Amino acid sequence: MKQAFALMMLLAALLQLGYLLAGYDAIYQIGYGAITLMGLMISLTFLWLYVQRATPLALGMAYSWSGASLVLGWWWIFALAGEPVVMSESAANFAPLALYLTGAVLHFSVIHRSFGSHGAAFLWPALGAVALSTLIYLVV
Repeated sequence: MKQAFALMMLLAALLQLGYLLAGYDAIYQIGYGAITLMGLMISLTFLWLYVQRATPLALGMAYSWSGASLVLGWWWIFALAGEPVVMSESAANFAPLALYLTGAVLHFSVIHRSFGSHGAAFLWPALGAVALSTLIYLVV
């Protein structure tokens, strides 16, 4: 735990140093590009673990990491391309978002089963998140 926290603090400091030396745009592009590529590699690893039936969370992790990576990758490419209008309101970004949301729902399902529960009650956290997000959108 201490090592993970120390790594996070080191990376936060390095990103801030990079920001001071190279500016926001450079660190944004490098950071988003790196996490997009690392996330896709992690997603493939979890997909392999799922095929090997190594862990029940593997499929949810594969979906989550691929969705997160592709959503971040969308914004990375969007910024690299100079924020083209064709990408600014494109529904194509909803496909990776669907992967990401599927991964979250699969996680809730596994968590639900780990408590010894069965049925569709695992959907309540996801539905609650959608309802709260909708309410925030309507209020703001």
